[in-house]
Amino acid sequence: MPFPSDLEIARSVTPRPIADVAHGLGFRDDEIELYGSTKAKLTIEGIERVERERPSGKYVVVTAITPTPLGEGKSTTTVGLAQGLNRIGKRAAVALRQPSLGPVFGIKGGAAGGGYSQVIPMEDFNLHLTGDVHAIGAAHNLAAAFIDNHVHHGNALGIDANSIVWPRVMDISDRALRDIVVGLGGKDNGYPRQTQFVITVASEVMAILALARDLRDLRERLGRVVLATTRDGAPVTAEDLHVAGAMAVLLRDALKPNLMQTLEGGPALVHCGPFANIAHGNNSILADRAALAGSDVLVTEAGFGADMGAEKFFDIKCRASGMRADAAVIVATVRALKMHGGVGRIVAGKPLDPALLENNPEGVRRGAANLARQIQNVRTFGVPVVVAINVFPTDTAEEIAVIREVALAAGARDAVEARHFTEGGAGAEDLARAVWAAAEEGSPDFGLLYPDEMPLRGKIEAIATRIYGADGVDYLPAAGKALAQYEAMGYGHLPICMAKTQYSLSHDAKLLGAPTGFRIPVREARLYAGAGFVTAILGDMRTMPGLNSRPGGERIDIDDDGNVVGLF
Repeated sequence: MPFPSDLEIARSVTPRPIADVAHGLGFRDDEIELYGSTKAKLTIEGIERVERERPSGKYVVVTAITPTPLGEGKSTTTVGLAQGLNRIGKRAAVALRQPSLGPVFGIKGGAAGGGYSQVIPMEDFNLHLTGDVHAIGAAHNLAAAFIDNHVHHGNALGIDANSIVWPRVMDISDRALRDIVVGLGGKDNGYPRQTQFVITVASEVMAILALARDLRDLRERLGRVVLATTRDGAPVTAEDLHVAGAMAVLLRDALKPNLMQTLEGGPALVHCGPFANIAHGNNSILADRAALAGSDVLVTEAGFGADMGAEKFFDIKCRASGMRADAAVIVATVRALKMHGGVGRIVAGKPLDPALLENNPEGVRRGAANLARQIQNVRTFGVPVVVAINVFPTDTAEEIAVIREVALAAGARDAVEARHFTEGGAGAEDLARAVWAAAEEGSPDFGLLYPDEMPLRGKIEAIATRIYGADGVDYLPAAGKALAQYEAMGYGHLPICMAKTQYSLSHDAKLLGAPTGFRIPVREARLYAGAGFVTAILGDMRTMPGLNSRPGGERIDIDDDGNVVGLF
């Protein structure tokens, strides 16, 4: 028989009542806001109470080698590991980002895990959930409307209309909206200016929601958002426009983390979804706090490779939360390391290159230079590493042995085969034991890559040289001018969020493995004062994806009984 689809597997399980899952985390009925029987929100007051009454669990972050366009099963491994930890007697929770509708209806599909390591109901996970992303879009677009309205009605603040940096957002991939002109049609329709739409998960409001500690912190961060500058170069904030309070009102419920469950009935927190290639790529601090307070161990996921989401997990998220990881898991696959070693090509939406299915230990060894570099990247922060070898049926013992050899030589604490996709938690028990041992060892030498007081250029160069392996950094004039302006405005203490391709340790997706002899070009810099970081944009990064020639939305439909079909 063919292996069942993710949706078929998800529907084969009867979920536990979500209130029972919340009770297991220590939450009372009045601290649970039900959205039907399979999902709920946890109140901020409940999180704070459970934190006071229970010791905090171990904090484990799952990251990866530099991925292929198919992904290496990081979300699936995150869920499978949590299920495996529960099977070996640890009270484990998982925390994931909520996917954007753009990729769901585009080329990537859903992000609830896969096979027998999923969060359920997977349709709800991938489609709207509790409406948080829509609330973020409404709050963001409210500020956009306010700033154009202010200029239209006399511009008392003296805003330079050419300096407005606040775009509009929507949660669908639509390339036609990347560069647009608004205000056409005469004086009653505003004033014409060039602007853009970005996908909602690239909104600063999304980043703020993920980093906010509580409602007061959310409100203060929204007030600090810089929307434009005056003709004299002074920042104009959402507080200046008197819109921050209304934005906070729209986000009041969205701030509360969403609770779901794994296929095996363990707690799963699903909250926020910033992209890791253009934002910080991690779920919310509040979701992590809820899970850490109510469990022995939290397994959370950082987007893309360790040079991307994991670096931002440490340097942005941990800096904001004051928490530190006890252990890290790096997911690796044979097929991806072969590709990094120059074997075959992987193109999303096309059949796998036959060369990637042939036994080729030497190809794996060449590509494993990428794994070694990513292990080094995590170890730079003083966090112990376990490598999860996400096994596929075509992998050979010789290829797996090479991965284990390279991983241990590079400083990993262990490298373990995992078969959680086909076996669920049972297939991740060995990985769970290795990760628990690493988490108990902890990270007494944990440290961030750079201090707050380092100049912005110094922070960029630290990431480029120490994490990416670059020889140095080159700044386009506009980027250099912006960085100097941000420091003059008092934002030089903020951390850096690098926006670059996820398919290479460098800025160039064609440079595979562990490239050397390159320099990083910083094309642009953007200030996200509310979120609390400065973004350096490397190369040609897009904040509004486009749909491919055969988008995934073509196969998604609904049957006569109201069931979603075609969602993978």
